[in-house]
Amino acid sequence: MINSRQISFIFMATLAFIGSSCNLSNQEEEAVLNLSDKEQLGKLLFFETSLSTPEGKDCSSCHKPEQAFADPDTGLPVSKGAEEGLYGNRNDMPVAYAAFVPPLHKDTIEDIWVGGLFWDGRANTLEEQAMGPPLNPLEMANPDTVAILDKLANLEYASMFTEIYGKDALENPGQAFNYMADAIAAYERTEEFSPFNSKFDYFLRGEAELTGQEIRGFGLFVAEQKGNCAACHPSTVSADGTPPLFTDFTYDNLGAPKNPENPYYTMSRDLNPDGFDFVDLGLALTVGDPAENGKFRVPTLRNVALTPPYMHNGVFKTLYEVVAFYNTRDIGPWPAPEVPENVNDTELGDLELTNQEVEDIVAFLMTLTDGWEPALQQEN
Repeated sequence: MINSRQISFIFMATLAFIGSSCNLSNQEEEAVLNLSDKEQLGKLLFFETSLSTPEGKDCSSCHKPEQAFADPDTGLPVSKGAEEGLYGNRNDMPVAYAAFVPPLHKDTIEDIWVGGLFWDGRANTLEEQAMGPPLNPLEMANPDTVAILDKLANLEYASMFTEIYGKDALENPGQAFNYMADAIAAYERTEEFSPFNSKFDYFLRGEAELTGQEIRGFGLFVAEQKGNCAACHPSTVSADGTPPLFTDFTYDNLGAPKNPENPYYTMSRDLNPDGFDFVDLGLALTVGDPAENGKFRVPTLRNVALTPPYMHNGVFKTLYEVVAFYNTRDIGPWPAPEVPENVNDTELGDLELTNQEVEDIVAFLMTLTDGWEPALQQEN
């Protein structure tokens, strides 16, 4: 029977095997030894490039740790698939802080949908979310769970499955697939994904000061008669003491235009039957209700400076552009909404912010980036 110490040894031994693809830093290598056995397995799987077809694409390909577990290729509006020339139809959401997203449910008091993973809420748990990309032909492109089981059984650390889940863990394709997702989800619930160590977190604890511009931006962010951003991106500590997550997990059609640069439009008819006429209906596809056409889940703003491009289709490339769109959507020369019905016309569109105020809000958003160190205070 393999014990925890041996599992740690196996992990360190396999780092050399996967190091060229996962690029773990020394700090990350040390941190993994503080994870549970299941979390260690999940981390190995998260950076395992043999689990795609063809091999070469892992979870970190689209969810890089250094970029808040978002896609490192910020020059593309959507992510590349394992197969050359294939692309997804949406901008990948970061996995950082995803552990806090509740299951999709209807708030009967407000009569609105809340929660659910992905832009359209189609997965209720991290485990369910982790099962999506491996079988998606536009992502990791495995044909079925049988192919995935074969890959898992041939991993150098395959014995970790039987140590953690039992001797029959890799006997059944469906069961092995579930265990794989379970381990990845366990890793995604660790502090590595939700460190709460941005400059704003230090500020909330009284351990840092914001600059004058950052303070002005924060004021505009929460002011109902100005930016009113906090209406959907709450900036207050939760009742249970959780630091602000900067999302209420609800859904909105912001009136974002189509993105003509989206390579999904050029996919073959078997992958995209509608071609350039493709319209992403968002939440409506999940709940089967046209009243939700064009609505997408409100993302967290934590680490937002690291995760361009923005919106579900990556149509905006900078934070300034996003805030400017919120500010002047209804009065500026913006393209028409991709989905014209159900557009939120009460909380954005004509905020009457000056250019300086837009810049101030962007400056505040920069304080939400994790990895800030108190020593940087003197430099700022």
